[in-house]
Amino acid sequence: MQYSTDGRPKPVDEACELVANRQLAGTLWDMELRAPQIAARILPGQFVHMKIPGMDGRILRRPFSVYAADAQAGTLRILYQVVGKGSAHMTTLAPGRVDDIDVMGPMGNPWWLPEGAQRVLFVVGGVGAAPLAMFGEQLRQAGVGLDVCMGAQTADALVMKEHYERVVGVEPICATDDGTFGHAGFVTGPAGDLLQGGGYDLVCCCGPEPLMRIVAGMALEAGVACEVSLEKRMACGIGACLSCVVDTVDGRKRSCVDGPVFDAGKVVW
Repeated sequence: MQYSTDGRPKPVDEACELVANRQLAGTLWDMELRAPQIAARILPGQFVHMKIPGMDGRILRRPFSVYAADAQAGTLRILYQVVGKGSAHMTTLAPGRVDDIDVMGPMGNPWWLPEGAQRVLFVVGGVGAAPLAMFGEQLRQAGVGLDVCMGAQTADALVMKEHYERVVGVEPICATDDGTFGHAGFVTGPAGDLLQGGGYDLVCCCGPEPLMRIVAGMALEAGVACEVSLEKRMACGIGACLSCVVDTVDGRKRSCVDGPVFDAGKVVW
């Protein structure tokens, strides 16, 4: 396997087979791809850049977080939400398409664990639960304590709840905007209570930008390191087009190559 100068596996361009494409709830779908080269290389928090078949009029690729990868089976899975024509077209793709979905990956920087960290808090919102799933498995295998706070608009949208329950061993603390499951209101409520209790070495957050901004502030107040995965629109995915820049205290950074995982304390919110 070839590595970049920073130690990350070099991305490859791989023609993939669509293994499954399942509707989970409402606008949320789960896609499984057979991509042996990427599945063997990808690290928690990295993403793939996909060229969607049947959309020749739209030449730009689309970034998707990988929430599960099986190197032995050569497969990876993405959670996606239908928000426009491209993602709506993705729901029409059927298994059995061989060498028809062109995917670049793994892309971007992974999550990182501070040296000596023993306890981590995840705060996720909506499809933001996906980018942290593999990192959660890695932490548990390493014996690191993990608590998960998960938010969504409604109970049906908590599609990653069972996954995290298997990883952590207990049901994650959930919050729904409409109060149909768990805490009634935003996930920042229970997350803030846990942070005030102390004992965490790291907070990891992914979701809508307002959520990440609030969680970054709470972590800073609690004196806990915080990482965020910033969801930005990307065009090239290789740092050339500058369409996904993030303002930081160290200047403007590209989410596709300098992120998507950033030190929340360096992001200019």
